[in-house]
Amino acid sequence: MKKLPFKRHKEAKKEIPSRITNETVAEHREQILAGGRRFKYPMQYARHKLVFNTIIVTFVTLVLIVLVGWWQLYLVQNTNSFLYRITRVLPLPVASVDGEAVRYSTYLMYLNSSMHYLQQSEQVNLGSDDGKRQLEYYKRKNMDNAIADGYAEKLAHQLGITISEQDVTNAVNQQLVTSNGKISQETYDASTLSVLGWAPDEYRQAIKNKLLQKQVAYAIDTNAKKRADQAATMIAAPDADFTKIAAALGGDGALKVSVGTSGMVPSTNNDGGLSEAAAPLQKGQFSHIIKTTTGDGYYFVRLLDKSDTQINYQYLRIPLTAFNEQLAALKKSGKIHEYISIPAVENQTIKQ
Repeated sequence: MKKLPFKRHKEAKKEIPSRITNETVAEHREQILAGGRRFKYPMQYARHKLVFNTIIVTFVTLVLIVLVGWWQLYLVQNTNSFLYRITRVLPLPVASVDGEAVRYSTYLMYLNSSMHYLQQSEQVNLGSDDGKRQLEYYKRKNMDNAIADGYAEKLAHQLGITISEQDVTNAVNQQLVTSNGKISQETYDASTLSVLGWAPDEYRQAIKNKLLQKQVAYAIDTNAKKRADQAATMIAAPDADFTKIAAALGGDGALKVSVGTSGMVPSTNNDGGLSEAAAPLQKGQFSHIIKTTTGDGYYFVRLLDKSDTQINYQYLRIPLTAFNEQLAALKKSGKIHEYISIPAVENQTIKQ
């Protein structure tokens, strides 16, 4: 019996020309491309799926990181160095004052310094009942200080007040002068790190914050400036007397004008610039108006006595009150919002 030819095999062979000619080159090209598509499209579909899955995993991971970070900072109130570094990079808020965000990093910078001082210098066990009580006190105090810094920044933007790095350097140089002479920058850095736990960039930031608060407090307290001008006029009169001037200016509580004496102190005493202003005076001579580096008021000094290295002066202080009064008013009107829970501390005032 004669076998039938395998037509399908023959037809398949006929589909592939044995020679490439001008007439068959397009057919050859299409056959080669068709063979490649079998490998291209499955890989293309797999790659799209891989990218999609990677995006989903990345998004879920970021959400988890944000949630864990929020939990650690705002509920647990973790103060470890890793989270502190995160708050220094990311402008996370710990509170707001009159619409101005208060940076979490500022609060942690102050709080970690207080904790370092309690543990290293005072040998306080923060896990004990007394340690917990002190820690709650410093949490409240440092939150108030951070809020005051935030409000000072808000007012500084409105008033066009800025603090340059040179201003900070000048303030640091003043602190290098002690009653025993001038210390080196390296000694000051080591001392600040040992006592407060601050690196140079941190204590410079703290000094900058306080300088800004001081400049803002002087700028907004028109009442204190008016009283200081009145005191200057009275001091220019014959037989001027600080006690009589203080009584004439009056004031109760925080507004009260005060008079005091320094006693014999080094002429380079670190007292906000009062000794520096008194040292060139003659006995009985009054100074001009002084804005101290502490920023707590306007001062006048009268030299009582002096030696080669020491001086004794009397001072008249006209306090600044507007800054704290405005903060208190904002708190009373509900314009200060804190994003972490800190117990209130009785008789706690905002320190400038």
